[in-house]
Amino acid sequence: MNWQPHAVGLAERVTHRSSRWRAPVAETARHLLVPRWWERDPDGWAVRDGSADESRWLDTAYSDTSLITSVGPLHADCASSDDRPVGLPTSSSTLPSLVVRMFQHARLGDSDTLGHVGTGPGYGDALACRRLGDKQVTSMDVDPYLVEAARARLGEMGLHPAVLHVDATGDLPGTFDRIVATVSVRPIPASWLAALKPGGRLVTTIAGTSLLVTAEKTEDGGATGRVEWDRAGFMHARHSADYPPRLAALLATARKHDGDDISTGRYPVVHVTEAWDLASMLDIVAPGIEHRFDEDDKQRTALMAHADGSWARATAHADEAPQVNQSGPRRLWDILDEVRTYWLTNGELPVRGAKIFVKPDGSTDLARGKWLAKL
Repeated sequence: MNWQPHAVGLAERVTHRSSRWRAPVAETARHLLVPRWWERDPDGWAVRDGSADESRWLDTAYSDTSLITSVGPLHADCASSDDRPVGLPTSSSTLPSLVVRMFQHARLGDSDTLGHVGTGPGYGDALACRRLGDKQVTSMDVDPYLVEAARARLGEMGLHPAVLHVDATGDLPGTFDRIVATVSVRPIPASWLAALKPGGRLVTTIAGTSLLVTAEKTEDGGATGRVEWDRAGFMHARHSADYPPRLAALLATARKHDGDDISTGRYPVVHVTEAWDLASMLDIVAPGIEHRFDEDDKQRTALMAHADGSWARATAHADEAPQVNQSGPRRLWDILDEVRTYWLTNGELPVRGAKIFVKPDGSTDLARGKWLAKL
């Protein structure tokens, strides 16, 4: 299979010609790390087998897109054509441009050791090995199948990083000049700070947000840095084969029932999860809200739910003021409207570009101007 021109084309799309990451992307056979993957079709998730259509396999593997490799506990490698899993994606091969950007944010030097949290299919580790060398790369994942598969497939490419089965929210196996997480966390694990060498640099994302954080270790064992202007979204770090149950029942209640509080909203119905800055600011103020959004020719509907029992439903035609139903201990739509008011009053939301201060125990403060927040 003549995959090299496809890899070269991908490298040209996702790196600058003078980038040190261009050669690693051009030399890495991504398709061998993702032989099977999940795609959405009208009936839900459907497995795709690369060997059944090699042309499609190459086009898919060398596109700058994320490829879902697990849904719930079911790996695409182990699925049959009849499987239709439900639930959230639990592993993917991240879009190559984002992998490169995460490593660029780490400011890797030639002699640096890298701790990579979130092995997945191993594509990021392949790039890191070609950039740094096998002995400088340690990769960790909570899923033992992913660890074994990535180790074997990387080995077939002649790459031999340390690929370890580790719940990376606990103790890490060693110390590193750089830690890059391609899973999101909240809070930042204290173990990551302990595993950073003096002056080491951490790159991660905050769970529930698109906030990409870079921070350097300080003498007290904490770290200081900033929320980058860049954006990134990764799956939440997990501790087992799947995520805990979500709030489907409460969202169903929000869809069907009248609230204890019925009012007219100040602003049009918004698809919160598609408004990345708004969603990130909301999740800093009120973490853990789940969202659903529907739109047709007649109406927009936004649902919100939280594990504390709070829920909200906003419905409206186009950009009209919505009718808002809310119930539970908090008024979730009112919290959202407060964030939107802040945005309109101040011209922007303060969370992106904020300074970040991480204590040795992982507790984290954000600050920008007069705005302060704790994660």
